[in-house]
Amino acid sequence: MLTPVEVLVCTTCRQEGAVPAEGETRPGAILLDRLAGRDAPEGVTVRAVECLSNCSRGCTVALRGEGRWTYVYGNLDPEAHADVVLEGAALYRAAADGLVPWRTRPEHFRKNCIARIPPLTLPEAAE
Repeated sequence: MLTPVEVLVCTTCRQEGAVPAEGETRPGAILLDRLAGRDAPEGVTVRAVECLSNCSRGCTVALRGEGRWTYVYGNLDPEAHADVVLEGAALYRAAADGLVPWRTRPEHFRKNCIARIPPLTLPEAAE
């Protein structure tokens, strides 16, 4: 059985160099709203977080799950990439360790991976 996964959406993201006007909705918050308006794949939860510290390549999301590699993706268009994020999340959940083969990832994810972080506990290496 596959464990649940989370899509963390940075709600404070903005595009590099952009200075939002007071009261203006940030791109990350727009993306979160677009994701909330769609059905997430089974076993995928979308959560808001503040600052994934990727301002130079925002709008940003992270995919994470217990015992899995975590991925951080940036340069997302909040108006156009909600379906890409959900597609990537479904593929991520289907991969037991979170390692989705590069060629099967959505194109935007292939070109805009910011970081790949190992699971908290790595499997023991075979001797």
